[in-house]
Amino acid sequence: MPLGEFDVIRRFFRTPALEAAGDEGRVTLGIGDDAALLSPDPEKQWVISTDSLIQGVHFPDQYLPADIAYRALAVAVSDLAAMGARPIAFTLALTLPTVDEDWLEEFAAGLTEAARDHRISLIGGDTTRGPLNIGVSVFGEVNGFKVVRRRDAQPGDLLCVGGSLGDAGAGLALVQGQAVPATLDEQSQAYLLQRFWRPLAQCELGLELAGVASAGLDISDGLLADAGHLARASQVALHINSAQLPCSAALMHWPAAQRREWMLGAGDDYRLLFTLPVASERCLSVWATQGFEVSVIGEVVAGEGVWLDDGDGPKVVTDVGGYQHFKDASND
Repeated sequence: MPLGEFDVIRRFFRTPALEAAGDEGRVTLGIGDDAALLSPDPEKQWVISTDSLIQGVHFPDQYLPADIAYRALAVAVSDLAAMGARPIAFTLALTLPTVDEDWLEEFAAGLTEAARDHRISLIGGDTTRGPLNIGVSVFGEVNGFKVVRRRDAQPGDLLCVGGSLGDAGAGLALVQGQAVPATLDEQSQAYLLQRFWRPLAQCELGLELAGVASAGLDISDGLLADAGHLARASQVALHINSAQLPCSAALMHWPAAQRREWMLGAGDDYRLLFTLPVASERCLSVWATQGFEVSVIGEVVAGEGVWLDDGDGPKVVTDVGGYQHFKDASND
């Protein structure tokens, strides 16, 4: 007999592993009632974000169910990390064309792995029939005086990023079957595919930034595009030095021009981009001893927009790129 909606929930998602992946003390009531109950700390603020992943838009048609489950949760949690929040719980709205038990087994396994890696519990959601769509809402908490926002960067601040850039762009190229350098070894390929399919939200770094960084966000649309969002929100200009962009060993297999294109414009890296007051510069050495790969890639100055220095002085970037869902749609 085909599985119904509630059978799918009970069998694949109402599991001890998913329900207890995060801090159980924060979840008063999880899956099974009309709504979930969470127990907030009176000295904290809730941070809530929702993401929706659609096949052919947010991930290619060729995929593994475990990978897209992991990716769906990780990219949503990355929004919490960007604001310095600790993940608590999430809900899942899953639209499926059919009930395929093998597919659901793999999907649930990837979701469980992501939940454990990010220490976040599944507390409810919805399942419906239709074209594949994965909707995730995440809930976190942050000290009200330490939340990291986009709007408070100040001239003189350092512009920093939490890890290598462009890896997801190269990973997508591998997924799409594009030509790769002859020197690219299997280990490097595996790393790049992991960076695309299973990005790890930088939650621990985000907690370090809370109360220290003046502004920040996560890189989902590409460095230049997201730097543009930050500059606009803070009403400042960001100067980026391309020679200081962090590049992984795996990405070094590509020619410099291709590396530059991906590091500046490719989305899906989910690294934290943030501004750091010079008075807090000593944190960089502390974070290095803790294993955080933070790089200073530029500075905040008075003005507006994003400026790029390729070695001959900063020049304003007129097209920061970034994917926009309705850019080419008509208004009919």
